[in-house]
Amino acid sequence: MPRKIVIHAGFHKAGTSTVQAVLRANRKALMPALAIRLKGQMQELISATRGYSTYGTTDALDKVSRRFDALLADLPGMPRRTLLLSAEELSGHMPGRGPLADYSAAPVLAYLMWQRAQDAFPNTPVVFCYATRARADWLRSAWSEHVKSSGMTLDYEAFCAAYPGAAALEDVVSEVRRRVPAPVHSYALEACSNLPLGPADPVLDLCDISPEIHSTLTPQPPQNRRLDDATLAAMLQINRTHKDTDARNAAKAALLDKGPLT
Repeated sequence: MPRKIVIHAGFHKAGTSTVQAVLRANRKALMPALAIRLKGQMQELISATRGYSTYGTTDALDKVSRRFDALLADLPGMPRRTLLLSAEELSGHMPGRGPLADYSAAPVLAYLMWQRAQDAFPNTPVVFCYATRARADWLRSAWSEHVKSSGMTLDYEAFCAAYPGAAALEDVVSEVRRRVPAPVHSYALEACSNLPLGPADPVLDLCDISPEIHSTLTPQPPQNRRLDDATLAAMLQINRTHKDTDARNAAKAALLDKGPLT
């Protein structure tokens, strides 16, 4: 039974990849105090949370419940360690593509995870943590990610007009706080630039890491940085030109092989 469960459940494009890089790089140093589960150890659960954010059905939510239960049941004994789950997809897909307009699935998923964790470990406190980001910066970064990783054909202005609620991250956190009877913490990415471990520090602060362990941890550079504007413009044109997924991905790979466009 873990002594505490910390669920770092988002949001996309708010430094979460950097947090996970820090956890990955320092896993051995953190091991005496922390059991870490990242995307690679939660693939089935993440597939289910994404599915629920897409379909919103009772069956999809039941699948999340079963897979979260399985994740908890597979844990080793850890009476003196905190369990940290870190994956932005625990809040579902990133909004801004097709009919997925916002993070309305996130509070439902958070409540379910809290409920299942309490059933499995009644005496273990559960804490949630979310990273937020300024609206304009988040929208620009989310649009860029969709252009790079999907078939997004909207330009930035059209994207913002089509998904006005996608960046309301603080509102989502407030709704999680309203629904979930557990501590719900949030931090702004912009407030992390001068912290020793960047956006990983607010997460680790919730995990009760000793000062002795914390002093040994090494920072990691920012991950998954936005592409330059010229490359994004070229990718947008690729998305508009190639309807076949394989052809589109091949064209993007060839573009990236050329390096930044100037």
